[in-house]
Amino acid sequence: MKAEEENAGERDRAHPVKAETAGAGGGGGTGSAEGTGSAEGTGGARGTGGGGRKHKLIPAPFIVGVARSGTTLLRMMLDAHPDLAIPPETHFLPRLIRLSEELKEQDVPEPESRRAIRDFLVSHPRWDDFGLSKHEFDERLEQEPRFNPRWVSRAFYEAYAKQHGKPRWGDKTPAYIGKMIQIHETLPEARFIHLIRDGRDVALSLSEVQWGTDDARTAALRWKEEIRTARRRARSNMQPRFYTELRYEDLVAEPERRLRKVVEFIDLPWDEAMLSYHLTAEERMREVARDLSGEGGTTISADARARQHSLVSEPPQTNRSGRWKTEMSTADREVFESVAGRMLERLGYEVENPGNEGNSEGDDEVGDD
Repeated sequence: MKAEEENAGERDRAHPVKAETAGAGGGGGTGSAEGTGSAEGTGGARGTGGGGRKHKLIPAPFIVGVARSGTTLLRMMLDAHPDLAIPPETHFLPRLIRLSEELKEQDVPEPESRRAIRDFLVSHPRWDDFGLSKHEFDERLEQEPRFNPRWVSRAFYEAYAKQHGKPRWGDKTPAYIGKMIQIHETLPEARFIHLIRDGRDVALSLSEVQWGTDDARTAALRWKEEIRTARRRARSNMQPRFYTELRYEDLVAEPERRLRKVVEFIDLPWDEAMLSYHLTAEERMREVARDLSGEGGTTISADARARQHSLVSEPPQTNRSGRWKTEMSTADREVFESVAGRMLERLGYEVENPGNEGNSEGDDEVGDD
């Protein structure tokens, strides 16, 4: 298997979770982003203000999903909104939270703790993707009266949004699919949008990138387990207004209809600019036009990073849906369905051999609750 850029995290499962509606209307079916996502509570969460002022929570979209499910496309669409900035993949939140907890447990004095957390952030392999000045970020951190993961994370996102002249922020890191509960406990304004794509098309896409896998069984196991994890944990640990699902195939087939549901979910006014995301996508993707050093000494070249997201500079392409029918070998299709056939069916995807998935792969699904 090729070296992977992203880490999936914990695994589990659940059936579809939809956001609560408040006269939102239809658009139903597994994967539709629905609901109002109303902001609520105070407790210090804010949009772009600093200094500890208490504001109502402003919903922040967190786009998650199995790698190669179209999350970059959704990021470009939402980021094209004049009020919302979404940075390249962050990946640092889980480690930031753990580091803060470790420093607290060790009774590290606040000045040293602040310095350790600051150094961790600005030395992160992805820091240069964000285009933030370390000096300006330091100044912003100095304004934070409460130096904990919640406020430091907000300081980062707010600095990024301010740099792009926008009042609101979000995140697109597919790997956070396994860390949603931890992130939501730290950032209660997080609203998770789980983008789901036919796993066979995901497998094809993974085989085309440097850090992916060309083994159908490995891809099927990862796809099934990560989706199952997200759904079970969301159902068990989060209220529906914090989590919704959207199918990639629906997004590219009906972009306006699906995006209207998404912006309703995160309390963001509709703006036509989101439908013209491809006009600014190439410029936005220049942020990651550099080599990326990963774990284990692997490096993903700037060219490879650009190629894997080249299609976001074009309008939605429905021909990217169902590629598996013509581009995936019969043997690989059979292997994928033997591992994840029931999950495909449960999500409403066509299968060639209904009920083909056996129990040999550890599927403990016992039916919907």
